[in-house]
Amino acid sequence: MSDQVTTQFSYRSQKELTIWSGYPDYKPIKGFEKPETTTRVFKYSKYGHVYAYATSEGAKVFEASSLKQLCDIKRANLLDLWLSPQGSFMATWERYTKLEDGSGSKNLIIWDTKTGEEVASFTHKAQNNWNFQWTEDEKYCARMVPGEIQFWESRNINKGVWARLQLEGVSYFSLSPGKAPAVAVFIPERKGAPAIVRMYSIPSFNNPVSNKTFFKADNVQMFWNDLGTNLLVLTQTEVDKTGKSYYGETNLYYLAVAGNFDCRVPLDKEGPIHDVTWGPDSKEFAVVYGSMPSKATLFDHRATPIHNFGITPRNFVRFNPQGRTICIAGFGNLNGTIDLWDRKTLKKVNTFSAPNASHCEWSPCGRYLMTATLTPRLRVDNGFKMWHHTGTLIYEEAVDELFQVGWRPEPASKYPVMRNISPAPAPIKILPSAKPVVANTAPAGAYRPPHMRGGGAPTSLADREAMMSRGQSPAGSNRRQVPGAAPKQNKNSNGKPQQSNSNKSANEPPAKPVVNLTPEEKQKKIRNLEKKLRQINDLKMKVSKGDTLEPAQVRKWERSGS
Repeated sequence: MSDQVTTQFSYRSQKELTIWSGYPDYKPIKGFEKPETTTRVFKYSKYGHVYAYATSEGAKVFEASSLKQLCDIKRANLLDLWLSPQGSFMATWERYTKLEDGSGSKNLIIWDTKTGEEVASFTHKAQNNWNFQWTEDEKYCARMVPGEIQFWESRNINKGVWARLQLEGVSYFSLSPGKAPAVAVFIPERKGAPAIVRMYSIPSFNNPVSNKTFFKADNVQMFWNDLGTNLLVLTQTEVDKTGKSYYGETNLYYLAVAGNFDCRVPLDKEGPIHDVTWGPDSKEFAVVYGSMPSKATLFDHRATPIHNFGITPRNFVRFNPQGRTICIAGFGNLNGTIDLWDRKTLKKVNTFSAPNASHCEWSPCGRYLMTATLTPRLRVDNGFKMWHHTGTLIYEEAVDELFQVGWRPEPASKYPVMRNISPAPAPIKILPSAKPVVANTAPAGAYRPPHMRGGGAPTSLADREAMMSRGQSPAGSNRRQVPGAAPKQNKNSNGKPQQSNSNKSANEPPAKPVVNLTPEEKQKKIRNLEKKLRQINDLKMKVSKGDTLEPAQVRKWERSGS
């Protein structure tokens, strides 16, 4: 890669906001004046032309390449901001308050980033769905209010609403990228009617170009391909009525803007959908789905499976900007294992681990993968790491209370084409491990209470089941004995002393050793034992309540030794 072309990224911590250069420097860029107060948020515009951040005192906007300040907006209590795709406009949101005359404050404001002038203001109480959306060319912009989507011509936003798309019950909308913009809207289920996703061409709102109805959809996420020609709709219910998932039921639907094709994406493993992403060529997409361990599958532009990446505990998938490498990983409550796949050969390049990572993002050049541990997801070991696309760690930095980190978006065409998987460069900075890895030579085993230690009592369900099948007590020799008392004899169901194993017939076949059981046999025995334990617990509950037991239950109760 050319030395003259370097990537850029920014990070925000409790102590500072800074902008760094990427490989090979990994150093703060000179000329950027850090804010003196704690930063609340920073954003790059979609194409990386503009950079902005907000503090408790206001917001500042910069030209991203030169870091030349464009404007300084003095506005207290800003909580969030949003930039238009080309960076010509910025929307800011602050907490809604009531004024002395009883009216609401104009807490959603649109600014011209070149002059810092306010061009429009609105009232929007909730922080969810507050942000304005612009078309790629910034000709039109839109926002949602109850019952309708309002559109403006961006340069005449102060002259009132240009067009209205009125839809009763609409709860979400998304503008498409691409040269022929469209708007997709979602209307949840209502009074037994199915949920609806409709797409309209802007500015023709008389008839939808595509329409899809389905049940089991309380809310949605929408994923456009880069060309804006196809849309993936991830639906989710608040509650899974089947009881299979705590997080509700999810489904994935595919819609073409042309209106000539739509379908439900065929997912052949039950469970939630963890992640969805389009390839940069807009002709394929990848999905990670199913109960853990989940399944990852690559689909073509007609939702036909192309390749199965296997069943592993993963919940994240991303193509690099060139579409040559695919990252499939498991973050959050998973162990941070990352698989890198070569899209051309569909073979795995490498597998490595980024423990405790909560953020993952490809660099614009497509050669480096950033992982980061962020606050408040985890308040210790915060920092970021840079991995080469072969899976080699080349740089890492510890940052106390790291809240946010992200690359400056740039077109992939700015960087050399990745024709082959290149060798990894030499590591630049690797921090010493604070926690040395100690080889675990022997399993610790299950916890045993003090009165059961020092003996050979079995701890696994399989061992307990095997002993019970041989007529032995799972407690073994650890049963507490009263000093001076005769040893307690085991009794059978008739109340007579049970014959010892040594007096049993020599012709009786010995029980099959547990060590020789197949995994299926072990699981069957475990299930049987768990069933017996549940039945014993039920009997205990009945006895404690004073209920009368049936004869069969009495015999089972006596055999349990309770």
